[in-house]
Amino acid sequence: MAKVSPEYKVTLPREIADQFGIRPGDEVEWLASGDSIRILPPVRQTPLDRETRLRLFDEATRRQEQREARRSPLPRTGDRGWTREDLYTRGRSD
Repeated sequence: MAKVSPEYKVTLPREIADQFGIRPGDEVEWLASGDSIRILPPVRQTPLDRETRLRLFDEATRRQEQREARRSPLPRTGDRGWTREDLYTRGRSD
C-alpha cells in the first residue's frame, strides 16, 4: 500500500509501473470513478515512417485545396467609395 506524502505525492509501485510501461517523467491521468480513483498510463504513439508522414501531408493538402476551391471569392471592385487618405484624415478637424 502506498502513502500520500505531505505534498500529496504518491509513489507508484515499480511492478505496476513496469507492467504498464510507465517511466519516470511520464504524465499519468487521474480520473474520479465513483468511489475509487483510476490512474491511466500515458498513451504511446508509435512514430510514423517518412512515407506515411508524406502521404498524410499530401492528403491534408488536397483537402485544404478542395476547401479553398469551394469557397466563393470576394468580388473585387475598383471603386470602394473611399481612398486610403480618407482613412487617415477621417474624424480630424485640422
